[in-house]
Amino acid sequence: MSPVRSYNRLLGRRELVDFPEFDLHGIEAKVDTGAYTSAIHCTDIHIETRQGRPRLLVRLLDPGHEGADGKPLAFAEFNLRDIRSSNGEVQERYVIRARVRLYGEDFEAEFSLSDRSDMKYPVLLGRSLLRQGRFVVDVSRRNLSHKALARAAARRSRG
Repeated sequence: MSPVRSYNRLLGRRELVDFPEFDLHGIEAKVDTGAYTSAIHCTDIHIETRQGRPRLLVRLLDPGHEGADGKPLAFAEFNLRDIRSSNGEVQERYVIRARVRLYGEDFEAEFSLSDRSDMKYPVLLGRSLLRQGRFVVDVSRRNLSHKALARAAARRSRG
């Protein structure tokens, strides 16, 4: 008999996530079990060559978004991949690896980069990240990771 996988983390349909390497905290994310790859909103996506090496430059989030300083971020490691959008259309998108923090733990995941300004949430968390973190989604709930961390901090301060 094979062992039963233990799922000890629950996510709601929406979560507040952190991207520690970008110094972005409390970013609203939609948990999407229909999407394989996670996605993050960015603009001004272009390739620049420096010293003979291509670099991907982007601006994460919109300038008005809390924590977004408008400075371009550069990535030396990236790839271009066909990604199927929510409407079934296949688009070529740049994909990077980034750390996202949930329940105080960092998970490295692939994020496709696209202009999500017409979407309600700037970040989408897809199945590959959910599987990696062994998360189960309860669509009737929200911000479970953030709430759990806030409860733990309150318990520590009471002492």
